Amino acid sequence: MELPVVDLAPYLENSSKVCTDSAELDSEIKSLCLEVSRTLRDTGALLVKDPRCTAEDNDRFIDMMENYFQQPEEFKRLQQRPHLHYQVGVTPEGVEVPRSLVDEEMKEKLKAIPKEYQPSSPSGPDPKWRYMWRVGPRPTITRFKELNSEPVIPEGFPEWKCTMDSWGYKMISAIESVAEMAAIGFGLSKDAFTSLMQQGPHLLAPTGSDLRRYGKEGMVFAGYHYDLNFLTIHGRSRFPGLSIWLRNGQKMDVKVPVGCLLIQAGKQIEWLTAGECMAGMHEVVVTNRTTDSIKRALEQNYSLWRVSSTLFAHIASDAVLKPLGHFSDSLLASKYPPICAGEFVEQELAVINLKGNKGA
Repeated sequence: MELPVVDLAPYLENSSKVCTDSAELDSEIKSLCLEVSRTLRDTGALLVKDPRCTAEDNDRFIDMMENYFQQPEEFKRLQQRPHLHYQVGVTPEGVEVPRSLVDEEMKEKLKAIPKEYQPSSPSGPDPKWRYMWRVGPRPTITRFKELNSEPVIPEGFPEWKCTMDSWGYKMISAIESVAEMAAIGFGLSKDAFTSLMQQGPHLLAPTGSDLRRYGKEGMVFAGYHYDLNFLTIHGRSRFPGLSIWLRNGQKMDVKVPVGCLLIQAGKQIEWLTAGECMAGMHEVVVTNRTTDSIKRALEQNYSLWRVSSTLFAHIASDAVLKPLGHFSDSLLASKYPPICAGEFVEQELAVINLKGNKGA
């Protein structure tokens, strides 16, 4: 099975005419919206083609991040901000702990997965670097200052801010369009999700994995986990390795076509839909496809840093997460009690070792 690719162009051409009443929608647009919501519900992931986000944009971004990640470790550590929960600047390898190692409930669920779909077993923290770059306007008043901190710019990269902001804003635009389409497909108002995203702590968060050191087949770069945010979007990586689990428990390697973007459902959309759309489980592991790509990169003298151009789109920190519209009548709604999005994020960060426990 492969994920369908949804072309956003027809929706973008008509989005200004798309009202909140789905009964008045053009049949092609309505069908597209239903496909988006159905695919997110059934697979937790979606491939999209957005004319505003080109392969050249993605390449420009990855080129810069490859250059950054191959800098000496002592230089990169100048950009780390552990006192801000690593929510800006760099997170070194060996810091973030896979949820599957520390979440007892998840460990139990893992035992029920058939052997052929079992995730890889990491032995400790992820051996990947990550850079967090805040994209979009910040709230002037917020209870969650650590989640809305000033960005960190490394010295010697004059193009840094322009490149990060350009690619980040383009991917947020794609997410907002998908969020509108998903809302319509789920029978909510067009802006049900996007109105809650305004001034959210959206993070462009590329990872860097050193395939020269860790390129052995079976190496786990990101252990089995879900994303804690609303929706995650990725440009195409130059090295494969991402696998996702579908709603039915089946494991699937993800192949992102050139010029396409991958979108994954996070925990916040699960909360807002009372579990109708579950957070997608996934992992990044060196596979035989990855080692084949490493061989080709060596032959052509390309960088051996695997960069993911990942952006985490969030619900605003001070907004309340709770099942929306008709989802509040769901039998599962009680599993998703109202909670401030920022409070939810802090709880999740503490579990994966990116935020110290209060009083610790």
